[in-house]
Amino acid sequence: MLSTNQVYRAPPNSGEVVLGRTLPSLLDEACDRFPNPHAFNQFTDTSWQPLSNHEFRTAAAELALGLLDLPLEAGDGIALLMHSDVNFCIADMGSLLAGLVNVPIDLTQTIENIIFILQHTEAKALIISNLDLLSQILPYLQNAIYLKTVIVVDVPIDWHQREDIGTRGHRDAVTWRNNSQCLSVTSSSHPLKSSSETSPRLLPEVFSLEEIRSRGRGKNSEACFQELNSQLIANDLATIIYIPGITGEPQGVMLTHENLSANALAMFTGIPDLALGAQEVVLSFLPLTHVLARVFVYGHINYGHSIYFSNSNRVLKHLKEVKPTIFATVPLLLEKVYSKLLEEGDKNQIQSQKQTNRWVNLPRHFTLSSFKFSTSWVRKTSLATLREATLQLSTTGRTLRTHLLSPRNAISPRQFYLPLYQSMMSWAIKLAQKYELGKTPERQYILMLKLVDRLVFSQWRAVFGGNIKYLLSGGAALKAEIVNLFAAAGIKILQGYGLTETGSAVACNRGQFNRAGTVGILIAGVEVTIAEDGEILTRSPYITQGYYKSPEATQQLIDVQGWLHTGDLGEFTSDGFLKITGLKKSRFKLSTGKYVTSQPIENRLEKSPLVTNAVAIGADRKFCAMLIFPDLDNLHQQALSIGINLPTEDLLKHPCIIALYQALVDEANCHLPHWSTVKRFQLINASLTIENELLTLTQEVNRAKVLEVFAQEINAIYEEKRIQRRENVTIGQINDLCPANQTFSCPAFAQSLSS
Repeated sequence: MLSTNQVYRAPPNSGEVVLGRTLPSLLDEACDRFPNPHAFNQFTDTSWQPLSNHEFRTAAAELALGLLDLPLEAGDGIALLMHSDVNFCIADMGSLLAGLVNVPIDLTQTIENIIFILQHTEAKALIISNLDLLSQILPYLQNAIYLKTVIVVDVPIDWHQREDIGTRGHRDAVTWRNNSQCLSVTSSSHPLKSSSETSPRLLPEVFSLEEIRSRGRGKNSEACFQELNSQLIANDLATIIYIPGITGEPQGVMLTHENLSANALAMFTGIPDLALGAQEVVLSFLPLTHVLARVFVYGHINYGHSIYFSNSNRVLKHLKEVKPTIFATVPLLLEKVYSKLLEEGDKNQIQSQKQTNRWVNLPRHFTLSSFKFSTSWVRKTSLATLREATLQLSTTGRTLRTHLLSPRNAISPRQFYLPLYQSMMSWAIKLAQKYELGKTPERQYILMLKLVDRLVFSQWRAVFGGNIKYLLSGGAALKAEIVNLFAAAGIKILQGYGLTETGSAVACNRGQFNRAGTVGILIAGVEVTIAEDGEILTRSPYITQGYYKSPEATQQLIDVQGWLHTGDLGEFTSDGFLKITGLKKSRFKLSTGKYVTSQPIENRLEKSPLVTNAVAIGADRKFCAMLIFPDLDNLHQQALSIGINLPTEDLLKHPCIIALYQALVDEANCHLPHWSTVKRFQLINASLTIENELLTLTQEVNRAKVLEVFAQEINAIYEEKRIQRRENVTIGQINDLCPANQTFSCPAFAQSLSS
């Protein structure tokens, strides 16, 4: 039930609702209005390879016609197991233009989840990035009984003649049939094989992407292209994006062309001063299998922007090369930069004081290796100018004036510049930490910011290329102090909020509507109200049609009034900004933007007689961890059986006991994608009861209360320099100490794909 009748909407003139658009129509409009010879750019080992938006449209049309030349027709499912690059975009747009429903699969999924998704969607075709990825899933493809065609993007020139294609690590399971270009599984030993299947099933035909495009190239014409476009309808199902379900089984979120196109346009039209065409340069590195990055790309395509595709390993290098004006990221990257600033400042404090106290009382300094001091600027700036600017600072004031103007304290330029710069770096952090978005700073504070801007803040901006207009952060919450600090340095972070089920954004900060600690104002077309228990409910043209083949879960997600229940708790500030205050659902997001479903792994651990309760943690953190509340009676009996008799507190720290629970965690981690596995855990000597409010009246874990009561233990888990749980005891030593040491090995098919 709703707590009030108040329904929040976007303020006037903060974006437009544009309905009735298919996703290929966004590309067509850009080609007509904003032709861009560098619309798509893919990095290679030597250079960037550009592709105009007209060439991109041609490639998509060729692929669409080539796909329809296969045993495929409109409405069929086609899976995309691909890296997030230009080829993904071509495969995405080409399959959409063909009227197919594409199913992007995260490259870090487990092999068994990949096969589940192929089966669940009845996918008839799969586009995969390379033969190495194909070789990993090939032994299990006989379980994807609807799959008829596999299309490989990157193949060697001699791939038809090579007998080892797809056989790396599986030579006994796979044979290559040159005459029909088919692959056949002859082994029945792999774990996913159905026990009822008595004979090997012929695996799909395998083609290269170029072969499929070549088929379409011969048929491509303006008339064919227009016919494809005319057959598309905005409310056609465009894609099914799988996310972790609350039971651990993936759930497919159904989204139409209009869900995605309208969401992208509502966001982009709401950002003031967003230029059209090649004036905006975008660096994209987030996984395009996720709705956030994908909707951003659709918006950039429609606006004719120049998109450069990177990845997490090269993104910092490419930021400096590309110098983007727009960059979308997840909080983790920003947290790392922020932590590095603070860490380096603390590390060099003592050295700074030794260098500066000899002649002037200035704040502590730091040096950051990735931020280089511009000596050319120093040479162009007179000592008198620096002295005059510095004398205006009331914070250093009289002490600095006395030292500089005293003849006996006269110093050379070299003596002056380095300590001053070092001190200003440290002082700049302190200054920036006082900044608060939405408040007008005092005149003196503005002057101080201007003073350190060229010397210090410009170096911070250089990390992001130096030309950033909008730095977009989504996928998880970002700390307010990070947003404020970067804002002081002229780096505008626009944080937003949304779900896969909402077609991406529900709200985002933009223009004058930007407040740290919030996820901004609603985008055009979105309605939000707050339920009695604080849950955020939303309606819009962008929300999903529901979960694929799961009507019961859909009914739980969307009520009869059309309100989508997000599972997040929130509130609105007095000036209309949405704040996320907590979680109602057990599923949460890491700072990487990845979903973690806690219940399956908690349930697995709680099946052990050594565990009373297990509580997964990690919302807005960089990895998943676990609080484990042992069954102390059973644990003491187990310990005595291996010759360990200690008080409880000492027992919970013993290497053998830690190893015992590590084996339980390893077993529970099996069958989970690596991002959702438990990386660290803490054994806690406490009980969860209704009396201490750690359990609800229905015997469910009160997650909010657990986070509050055990905040200190949780923070210790995430400390970078925390003492290792095993106190540096090696595996060999543990085996010697623990005669009954348990270990667990997870089979390959239950682990994440190696991309």
